[in-house]
Amino acid sequence: MKYEDLDVWKRSYRLAVEIYKEFESCRDFSFKAQITRSALSVPSNIAVGWERYTEQEKHRFLSIAKGSIGELKTQTLIAIEIDYLTTDVGKMIATEAEEISKMLGALMKNLHIKR
Repeated sequence: MKYEDLDVWKRSYRLAVEIYKEFESCRDFSFKAQITRSALSVPSNIAVGWERYTEQEKHRFLSIAKGSIGELKTQTLIAIEIDYLTTDVGKMIATEAEEISKMLGALMKNLHIKR
């Protein structure tokens, strides 16, 4: 299976695109750079991990993606508080981030890793 076929990659890809669109006109370049980097990191690390040969390597990069989605959710909540995102848009993004995090956790759990 290609990483592009994974639902978690598709959803994180769409979320990253949405983040870029939402922050396109943001003048706080530091915040904009940080939130877009964390959003971009999720589908990118899923892709990197899925292209690796061993289950351990896949797990490692999925774990990085899971950390990045947590970072994105945190930054989204802050963006709501400082009025960079409306509450409705911010909650939609935060909810999607939670769902993606759960999907990553399930995918990591299903990898067959020798412990």
